[in-house]
Amino acid sequence: MTGNRTITKREAVERIAEKTGLKKTDVKAVLQEFLDEIIEALGKGDRLEFRDFGVFEVRERKARTAQNPKTLEPVPVPAKRTVKFKAGRRMKEQLEASPVAEIEPKPASYAGTPNGQL
Repeated sequence: MTGNRTITKREAVERIAEKTGLKKTDVKAVLQEFLDEIIEALGKGDRLEFRDFGVFEVRERKARTAQNPKTLEPVPVPAKRTVKFKAGRRMKEQLEASPVAEIEPKPASYAGTPNGQL
């Protein structure tokens, strides 16, 4: 399995162009327009449903008070809108059929450092 890789838009364009025989510039233009449509629709608060793939929808998060873990001081967190994605049937089936990638634990020297950085 090749899991835990980042697939870039460029790589997706190359794969689609190779599979379809279309020019990379045409694939890139269509893919970018598709992504722009998703962004625009979500910006308006619309719900996007792609059968078998999944559903994108905007959720409102209420304002709340969090706590700074170092100082234990209360920190106000403002309300915000966020995007929720729920996987569709075909995606769920694919994920369940694929073996789970083993994620190696970080070395002990990383413990206790912010974001696991030295």
